[in-house]
Amino acid sequence: MIYHGETLSVHYLEDGIAELIFAAPSPVNKFDLATLESFNLALDALYQQPNLKGLILRSTKASFIVGADITEFLGLFSLPADQLSQWLHHANTIFNKLEDLPVPTVAAINGYALGGGCECILATDFRIADHQARIGLPETKLGIMPGFGGTVRLPRLIGADNAMEVITTGKDKKAAAALSLGLIDAVVATDMLPTAALSMVKQAIKGDLDWQQRRYQKQIPLRLNATEALMSFTTAKAMVANIAGKHYPAPMAAITAIETAATCEREQALTIENNHFIKLAKTNVAQSLVGIFLNDQYLKNHAKQAIKTAPTTQQAMVLGAGIMGGGIAYQSVTHHVPVIMKDITTDALTLGMQQAAKLLNKKLTRGRIDGLQMAATLAMITPSLTYSDTQQVDVVIEAVVENPTIKAAVLAEVEQQVTDTTVITSNTSTIPINLLATSLQRPQNFCGMHFFNPVHKMPLVEIIRGQHTSDETIARVVAYAAKMGKTPIVVNDCPGFFVNRVLFPYLAAFSLLLRDGGDYCQIDNIMEADFGWPMGPAYLLDVVGIDTAHHAQKVMAQGFPQRMAKQYTDAIDVLYQQQRFGQKTGAGFFNYSLDKKGKPKKAFDPQTATLLAPIAAAPTSFDSTTITDRMLIPMINEVVRCLEEKIIATPAEADMALVYGLGFPPFRGGVFRYLEHIGLANYVALADSYQSLGPLYQVPDGLRAKAAADEHYYPTATAVTMTHH
Repeated sequence: MIYHGETLSVHYLEDGIAELIFAAPSPVNKFDLATLESFNLALDALYQQPNLKGLILRSTKASFIVGADITEFLGLFSLPADQLSQWLHHANTIFNKLEDLPVPTVAAINGYALGGGCECILATDFRIADHQARIGLPETKLGIMPGFGGTVRLPRLIGADNAMEVITTGKDKKAAAALSLGLIDAVVATDMLPTAALSMVKQAIKGDLDWQQRRYQKQIPLRLNATEALMSFTTAKAMVANIAGKHYPAPMAAITAIETAATCEREQALTIENNHFIKLAKTNVAQSLVGIFLNDQYLKNHAKQAIKTAPTTQQAMVLGAGIMGGGIAYQSVTHHVPVIMKDITTDALTLGMQQAAKLLNKKLTRGRIDGLQMAATLAMITPSLTYSDTQQVDVVIEAVVENPTIKAAVLAEVEQQVTDTTVITSNTSTIPINLLATSLQRPQNFCGMHFFNPVHKMPLVEIIRGQHTSDETIARVVAYAAKMGKTPIVVNDCPGFFVNRVLFPYLAAFSLLLRDGGDYCQIDNIMEADFGWPMGPAYLLDVVGIDTAHHAQKVMAQGFPQRMAKQYTDAIDVLYQQQRFGQKTGAGFFNYSLDKKGKPKKAFDPQTATLLAPIAAAPTSFDSTTITDRMLIPMINEVVRCLEEKIIATPAEADMALVYGLGFPPFRGGVFRYLEHIGLANYVALADSYQSLGPLYQVPDGLRAKAAADEHYYPTATAVTMTHH
């Protein structure tokens, strides 16, 4: 044994050939701070071996190394810049030690080699992978860029263009693609990996493979002439500006680092990478995106617990076969849970089946499934006009029209047809679950299961707990939603639950701006281009449907009269009276026509301003800050109230519900992360300056108290202590 640590060890395989094995006690290997230090000590021990002839790196886990430990990131990022720089420099000396070993090195890659794991294999002379291998640098997805030499070694290994594509998209490469790029040297079956790696290192020792040349190539400047460089970097920047946009600086920073370091040797190039990394690590964007990753892991762990405790859902039933019902049925069967789809007319059933078939057909045309798979999946949906085979149903999802009387009748009817243990859920967006539960004899088996439209695209499902809902019911529905590939978030019951309850104050703020002479086109533009929403409020209302919004507005006004009832006719009322319901009728705030692909395309409609003129003040030009403030304060206040009233359990769940359910800009991290970036005291002062606009702009007492006490919604990142040996 040359070295033995908690997560890795080094020993001789045979005469002079050593093997460094990553074998963490956890399910996967990660380059956390402890493993990095252990790796350093192992390399030091290898330098002390006078008879060393070659080295193989491999893993005993299902994957090589899945990356750094992201739970340590926020702590690292909170270090002062000079300390973070020192730490990165220290980490790079470790990878340089690997690259500078006086013997040939081979990485044997099984499964994932991502982030720091990919940067580790880039520091070896040769790389051999199994067919399951996935190799990549996903750092830009977290708002940062590779920091262990990835922007230096990868371009020198596979060329600048290919390297920039890998780094800026953050997508991993399968083994075959990695081989054709030159990222790896061979692909073999998993059981052949150790033997193949040994054979490769022996060829290098014998001199049949020129390992010194491979190494030298990664340490010298990029081989690009001035014209090639100009073309390469200009094209890459244009593409990134177009795709990532101004709100995501990491892909552009990575390109700039590669471009600046193109004429440099390894040491200088690593210093350039270090500088760019630190700038990104200090941005709000990096903190937001890392925060989202950590929040997502938190939700996944919750769902895993539910899956462990709850019985598996083998058969589901959807009541109501419209676009929504068809979408829910599709989502269930594509994740192998058969569905009975029940409605009262054949036309409705046809519509539901068509919706599922249309979504499957898209997969077919893209080559994701073949004809046989499509037929088998569609056959898992049983359309029915009667309650047949209901004794086998584990979970019912009621998705009929958003009308409490109709829903109550349908729920009471289905309860008579199913077993005593069947869980019944309602896909409602605003009707209180406690109200619907009054029509049931077994309210403990009932909860809300609110899907978002379009079902196949929106990741969130709100699971609404009524006052009688049992823990077993919640666990089963959470497990089923997770099995369907969705992110379930459990909320307590109130009108609008969480997502719609916080959306309506935002839409009310929009109506107030229009009343005060604001221009809906300018507001949409600012909320999309500046703040980063996928749609501005006018466009969003058109897509949701003005009629739907008009109805939901009434429900919310009844639920929260002091804040959400309005004493005036607003833009939604006017368009509703004109039967301009948005996309579905071809006109709302905007006009809609179908493009060549049959998708609705919006256009400016001069008639809208004429219709809205009677209910609005003289046109006023608001600046973008005022628009952003006025739009967001009511939503932020309502989100905070939901946390204070325990409608939602944690800031993490609130932020993820906003990102996954409403498209809140991920680079801003959600409302609580956004509040942390602004500073709570700064936010209170800002909101107070608008309090004359009414109750929606009143800061909740709990937030005011938190700001006064200098407390936080997220634990402040504690800087990591570094240990250098």
